[in-house]
Amino acid sequence: MMSSAIGAIKEAYTTLTGETAKAADLAKDTVDLGNPPRKGITTDHGVYVSDTDNWCVVHYVNPFYIRMYALRLKAADGNGTGPSLVEDQIAREKIMRFDHERIPERVVHARGAGAHGYFKVYDNRASKYTYAPVLTDPSRITPTFVRFSTVQSSRGGADTVRDVRGFATKFYTEEGNWDIVGNNIPVFFIQDAIKFPDVVHAVKPEPHNEVPQGQSAHNNFWDFAALTPETAHMVTWIMSDRAIPRSFRMMQGFGVNTFTLVNSQGKRFFVKFHWIPELGVHSLLWDEALKINGQDPDFHRKDLEEAITTGAYPKWLFGIQIIPEEKENDFEFDILDATKLWPENLVPVEIIGEMVLNRTVSEFFSEVEQVAFCTSNVVPGIGFSDDPLLQGRNFSYFDTQITRLGVNWQEIPINRPVCPVLNHHRDGQKRHKITKGVNYWPNRFEQTGPVSAKEGGYVEYPQKVAGVKQRVRGAKFQEHFKQAQMFFNSVSDIERAHLVSAYSFELSHCDDPIVYESYTKLLQSVDFDLAKQVAINVGGAVPEKAIHPNPGHKATRISQFEFAPKEPTIKSRRIAILVADGFNLDEVMAMRTLLKAGSATTWIIGPRRGPVYPAGEEVGKGIGYSADHHWEGQRSTLFDALIIPGGAKHAQALADSGRCVHWVREAFGHCKTIGALGEGVVFLREAVKLPSVRLAADLNSDDVTSSYGVVTAGQYDLGSAAADILSIKEGQKGFVSNFAHELSQHRCFRREIEGLTAKVSY
Repeated sequence: MMSSAIGAIKEAYTTLTGETAKAADLAKDTVDLGNPPRKGITTDHGVYVSDTDNWCVVHYVNPFYIRMYALRLKAADGNGTGPSLVEDQIAREKIMRFDHERIPERVVHARGAGAHGYFKVYDNRASKYTYAPVLTDPSRITPTFVRFSTVQSSRGGADTVRDVRGFATKFYTEEGNWDIVGNNIPVFFIQDAIKFPDVVHAVKPEPHNEVPQGQSAHNNFWDFAALTPETAHMVTWIMSDRAIPRSFRMMQGFGVNTFTLVNSQGKRFFVKFHWIPELGVHSLLWDEALKINGQDPDFHRKDLEEAITTGAYPKWLFGIQIIPEEKENDFEFDILDATKLWPENLVPVEIIGEMVLNRTVSEFFSEVEQVAFCTSNVVPGIGFSDDPLLQGRNFSYFDTQITRLGVNWQEIPINRPVCPVLNHHRDGQKRHKITKGVNYWPNRFEQTGPVSAKEGGYVEYPQKVAGVKQRVRGAKFQEHFKQAQMFFNSVSDIERAHLVSAYSFELSHCDDPIVYESYTKLLQSVDFDLAKQVAINVGGAVPEKAIHPNPGHKATRISQFEFAPKEPTIKSRRIAILVADGFNLDEVMAMRTLLKAGSATTWIIGPRRGPVYPAGEEVGKGIGYSADHHWEGQRSTLFDALIIPGGAKHAQALADSGRCVHWVREAFGHCKTIGALGEGVVFLREAVKLPSVRLAADLNSDDVTSSYGVVTAGQYDLGSAAADILSIKEGQKGFVSNFAHELSQHRCFRREIEGLTAKVSY
């Protein structure tokens, strides 16, 4: 109890100030230009610079000097320009430094975003599995840094492509750095790390023309997948909505590989790590994701920063799946196979802690681009398994960081541990630390020797190993389709429909018949109806029977709908309020106040950025209400919901604008919550014409009508607003409460299931 109380006090301080041990450590290397340490700009060797805009020149008047120095001076007589001064070190340094700013980008996970936060455990319940204090000591607040990323594209790619998302977490523990280098999907393409170059080469842009960027919809990837059946399970996840998340903050994270924990009695357990988002697991729709790629390719980066700066701190629960060492072989699958997950109905996730991200980065390159993760970075009490993919990652990640950042990459501030670091490693490029004393062990001074396990030294688990050295995989590693079938069976009907659409989109971009015919044949081993529909869509060979019949087995907590928040929430949701001159200001002010109470953000979208004039105010002369964006400057894709307030003149202006009509139809097509009041309801009925949707009939009543996620009422005066205490649950009387409930459901998929979205052009 005392440890938990201490932890709560530390957490409150961290939440209030943003200060952690790592924040203090980074402050030593941070220069705040708002409070500069010197008068102004200097060279890299510290000398003040008087002019940073002009290369040094010589003003000449004597022809002799022109002839003597023409080859090495920039000579000017007011009428012409000659060669530049080679001796201008300030100019040369500025150009030279610019020429060397780039470092090699990551081969995979090149495009990313990051944030600082903290991690805590709730109590010591995990002590029966591990003696690692980061997982057992509730008095600790452990600083963290998380980097989210896409996999396939370059640094200049877009955020909302269909792809795996990296979810890498660095824990700055008192015992050293611990990295969970995970993804938002619990399995991987391959079983053995030796195949990693092949899968990456296959999914990357094709070598002859560097196309496509940021997607797997091309011949080489699907050729590889068809010829490598172990990818089948992972591919089903990528073709699902999991690969187009609404936000980094609304996706799960998984350690992917099997690690081990060792407790204080020396007993070992196999473990998988899980992050579960507080806001639930939510995705974009494919049409929406495609459009955002062009409309705002930095959508996820901005979303993360916006949430933190507005105080809607992203939060994840941290869970572990545990299998005792003696039960390793109790399952029909090999628990060390990274292409398989551990079904939660067989191995439940135990929630032991949480992580909160509460501080944005100060400089992207120094933190997000230079942060480096290694699966081999573990602390005492946490170890490795014989997972063959993990074994290769342990080598590869460490090796690639040396290539990108140099052998001293762990001295870079963002990678530097908060605990003391002391060893006999010396020299190498970019060495910063100065160490006095001998650089070897043993030595006559008995300095810097090994640390015993009792005193905190890392000790490998004494695993007994016996066998024959050969290139072979175990018998259980030969089965590739049961879990792909399980995933397909376990998702909801709407998620299955999206799977069919995704397979069809990807394979339709393969122009080699061998490729799409091969993969539609492989799908017969997953599900016959899936294979048949995809083959029809893409022109493949339509199957007559399944190769491996789907037995219909399912697992729990596979569908995104199984991860709804415990309490419905609209926290951090973006709501666009579409207005024109003549809108009802009282309605807008009341709605914004109530929605802000639910931690949602509202954005005024008007005919122009700047003042839009409410009813009763003369356009151009009266008191205007500032719009955040104009109709053409944003799109409905960039918001979670849309509201049209009342006002006759305003509603007519919206009806006369094809763009505004498209705004609403597109939001409807993407199954988003739509609200309208007063004449805004008339606009929906007469201009937008949403199919099968019931709308409020009486413009003099504040009775609320909800139909297919469209919430309407005839009026919303001060009395209506006063009675509309925000309560996010079904059956409430108020307009905003009903609207918030629909929004908390993320989308109204009934529209798509019942065919309404197919009737609207968007």
